[in-house]
Amino acid sequence: MFYVKNVPLFERILRVVLGIGLTASALFVFLQPAHGTVSGWLALALLASALFVAATGFIGWCPACALVGRKLKSKQHAQ
Repeated sequence: MFYVKNVPLFERILRVVLGIGLTASALFVFLQPAHGTVSGWLALALLASALFVAATGFIGWCPACALVGRKLKSKQHAQ
């Protein structure tokens, strides 16, 4: 691997579930009758957040966590 995982397994699962939930809410906002451009921008922001959260869950590496120096113990690297 080219990177060291910095998100533990339980948090990875939580991030994937949260990403699915954010995707569902983005679709819900997008499919509602539009009362302006705010709902479109809100749906786009929710979808972008969902993709980021789900991607960090699947990959196991979070750039925000890396910025603050978060590292896993060596035992959890094998997961």
